[in-house]
Amino acid sequence: MQEPTQQRLDTGWEFYRGPLDPRFQVWHSEELVAWEPVTLPHCFNHYDACDPDVPAYRGVGWYRIKLGVGNPYPQGRTLLHCEGAGQSSEIYIGTQQVGRHVGGYSEFTVDITDACRGMKEIPLAILCDNGRDIDRMPSDLSDFTLYGGLYRHVHVIYVPAVSLDAVHTDVAFELGNSAMVSVSASLYAPGIQAGPLQLEISIYDSQSRRIAHQAVEKNVWQGETQLAQFELPSPELWSPRSPGLYLCDVQLRSANGISSSSHRFGIRHTRWEDYGPFYLNGERLELRGTQRHEDHARYAAAMPDDLIRQEMQLMKDMGANFVRLAHYQQSRLVLDLCDELGIFVWEELPWCRSGVGSELFQERGREQFRTMIDQHRNHPSVLMWGLGNEDDWPGELNGEDHQAIRRYMTELRDLAHKLDPSRMTSFRRCDFARDIPDVYSPSIWAGWYSGSYTEYRAALEKARPTVPHLFHAEWGADSHAGRHAEDPDPALGRVLTGKGTGEKGFDYKLTGGAVRVAKDGEWSESYACDLFDWYLKTLEELPWITGSAQWIFKDFTTPLRTDNPIPRVNQKGLLTRDMTPKEGYYVFQSYWAEKPMVRIYGHNWPVRWGSAGQQRRVRVYSNCRNVELFLNGISRGTKKRDSQDFPAAGLRWDIPFREGPNELHAVAHGVSGTLTDTVSFVYETRKWGPPVKLTLILKDHRDNMTATVEAAMVDAAGVRCLDSRAVVRFSSAGDATLIDNLGTPTGSRVVQMYNGRAEISLQYQQAVFVSVTSPGVETAFLKIPSK
Repeated sequence: MQEPTQQRLDTGWEFYRGPLDPRFQVWHSEELVAWEPVTLPHCFNHYDACDPDVPAYRGVGWYRIKLGVGNPYPQGRTLLHCEGAGQSSEIYIGTQQVGRHVGGYSEFTVDITDACRGMKEIPLAILCDNGRDIDRMPSDLSDFTLYGGLYRHVHVIYVPAVSLDAVHTDVAFELGNSAMVSVSASLYAPGIQAGPLQLEISIYDSQSRRIAHQAVEKNVWQGETQLAQFELPSPELWSPRSPGLYLCDVQLRSANGISSSSHRFGIRHTRWEDYGPFYLNGERLELRGTQRHEDHARYAAAMPDDLIRQEMQLMKDMGANFVRLAHYQQSRLVLDLCDELGIFVWEELPWCRSGVGSELFQERGREQFRTMIDQHRNHPSVLMWGLGNEDDWPGELNGEDHQAIRRYMTELRDLAHKLDPSRMTSFRRCDFARDIPDVYSPSIWAGWYSGSYTEYRAALEKARPTVPHLFHAEWGADSHAGRHAEDPDPALGRVLTGKGTGEKGFDYKLTGGAVRVAKDGEWSESYACDLFDWYLKTLEELPWITGSAQWIFKDFTTPLRTDNPIPRVNQKGLLTRDMTPKEGYYVFQSYWAEKPMVRIYGHNWPVRWGSAGQQRRVRVYSNCRNVELFLNGISRGTKKRDSQDFPAAGLRWDIPFREGPNELHAVAHGVSGTLTDTVSFVYETRKWGPPVKLTLILKDHRDNMTATVEAAMVDAAGVRCLDSRAVVRFSSAGDATLIDNLGTPTGSRVVQMYNGRAEISLQYQQAVFVSVTSPGVETAFLKIPSK
C-alpha cells in the first residue's frame, strides 16, 4: 500500500537558544551567535530541566536547516508536518513567516508550497517558545516542566493537488452482533473546486488479509464525509489480553496523482455500570493503571523512539492495562504502542491547575481539544477523553470562579461528545464540578498527603456514592531510590487519621500544614512498597471498583519541587528518570503480571543494620504460589502467597543476619516451574554517632575515561551513618565533566544521601580531583589518576 511521499528531518539541523530577528538575523548571524549542530527530536531543556541551582530556561530557541525540496507531483503541495513542538512555534521560509502554532503537544501541518516556489535550496527556520504565557495551556503553575524545542519528529510531505487529509473509522458494535465500520475522510485541496475522484477503501484483518473492499467515485468535497460502510460479522475483538487490530486503507486517484492514507483500528464493546465496575466485551475488567509524562534523563521531552518502546513494554510487563497520559496529548508512537500492547488510555487536555483565564485561553483550549480528538480517535486504546486536572487550584487567574469553571468544563464535555459520541469524558480533582464529567476521580492520597494508607478502603467507599462512575486516578508515594528503612517510618506515629485522605492546596510543599508522610517522612523505598502493597490488596477486595492509576510510572522534572531529595524532580515514579526500576515496580508485578516473577526486596540496599542477633524482615514479592527462602545457604522455610496477608502477600520472614556479608536466595514455585532471585549485602551491627565528615572512594573506573565515585557520611570513628539524609554537593577540578542533571539519585551533583551514601559519575581526560561537601561536616577530596 502506497504511503505519501515524505522525508523525516532528523539530521542537518542547527540550534541557537535565544532571540533573533527573523527578518535578517536567523540567516545572517554567524558573527552574532554560535549555532549548535543538533539532531531531532531535540529539547532545549534536556540539561537544565532539573538543574539544582537555576530554574529551567523559559524563552525562545531557533532551529534552522536548508532543504532540497523536490515535489514529484505536478501542481502538488509541499507540507511541513511537526508531531509536536513546545510550547508555541513560528515557521519561516527565508524571512517569510508561513505558519504559527500554539500548543506544545498536538501535531500540526504548514503548507510551504508557495513560499518555496522557484527555490532550489529552501532555508527553513522554526522558532520554539516556552516562555510564560498566561493565555496558553498548560498553566505556568503546572507541576511539570513546560519544555521547549522540536521535541518530536518533523517531516516534509509531498502530496498531489488533491489529497486525503484526515481519515477516520467509526465502529458500531453490540455484543453478539456484527460490527458496522464507517469510513469517513476530508480532503486537502486548496484552490481545487471540482474534478472526479476514484477512491478504493479496503479493510484488512490482524493477519493482513483483505476482508472488505469498496470502490467509490466522488467529486471534490468540503469538510468530512462518509466514504463507505462495511459489515464485519464475527469480528475479532480488541482487549488488553488480545489486542487484535484491523487496518483501514484508503487510496485516492485523480488527474493530479495518487494519495493514500492508512491507519489501524479496533473493535470492542465497553460498558460502565452505575456505581459499579467496568466491562469490556461483556466481562468485568479491572483497569489496572499507571500514568506517564513524556520525560527522560538526558533527553527531557525529546525521547528517542527506542526508549519510548522500552518504557511502554516495561509498563505492559508490569501488568498494567491502563495508562493516563498526563497532562497533555502525547506522541503518536505512544498511542500506537498502547494499541499494540493492549493498554487502555485516558488522554487529557492540558487544562491543568488553572481557572478559566481569558477568552483567548479558553478558545486555545477548545482548539487543542478538537485537535487531540481528531488526531487520536481512531486508536482503540483511547477509552476516555480527559477534560483537565486539578482545576480547583488556588492562586490562578479566575481559579476561584466556580461557576465559570463549571461552564467551561460543561462546554468541553459537550464538545467531546459531539466530536466522539463513542467515548466517555473524565476529570480528576474538582469536587465542585464532579457531576459534569462522565467519569470522575476524587483526590485520595491516603498515607501520603494526609491520613494513613490503612484508610484507603474507607476513602473509596465514601467516594463511591458521590458519582455514578468513579475511577481513582493518582495515588502513591515519593521514594528516593536507594534509600531503605529497617523500621517503620517515624512520621507514621504523628499523622492524624480520620480527618480525610485528599491532597489540598499546597500539601505538596515540604513546609507548613499538618504532619504528613509527604512532608515529614523518610521517602524510603521501603515505605513506598508497603503503601503500594496495601492499596493493591485493597483493590483486589472491591468487586465494584472500575480501576485505578498509580502516580506515576517514571520520575519526571518539575519547577515546583526545588527541595526534593533530587531537586526539581517528582520522585513518585516506579522507575527512576533513566528508566531503572525501583523496588516498587516489582510490588505491582507481583499483583498484576501474568508471567511468573520473584523479587527479593533490596537489590540496591548494600548495607543493612541492627543489633547482633536481631530479627530483621525479609520481603519477597512474587506472583507464584509459594516461595522458599535461603539465608547463607540454609533454608528458612517456605511461605504460601496470600494477597490479603499484608505485607508482601505473606512472603515475609523475620530472621537474624550474621555480622558482615550475607546472601539471600529465593526459590519461587509456580505452575510452570521454578524461578530464583539472589541478593547480597553486609550487615552492620556497630552503632554510629553524630556525622563528622564525608569520605570519597573510587567505585568504578572504566577504560573510556569515565569514573564513578561514592561519598559516605561517617562518624568520628569512621562508622557510616546509615540514617543520614544529608544534602551533598559534588564538584570536580581539572579536565573533567560531572555527568549530572539527569534527575536520578546517581546523576545529580546536588542530592540527598540514601542511607548515608551518594554517588556520581564523571568523564575526564587527565588526572582530576573530585570533592563532596555538606553543611556542618568536613569536606572530602579524591584524586582520580589518568588511566
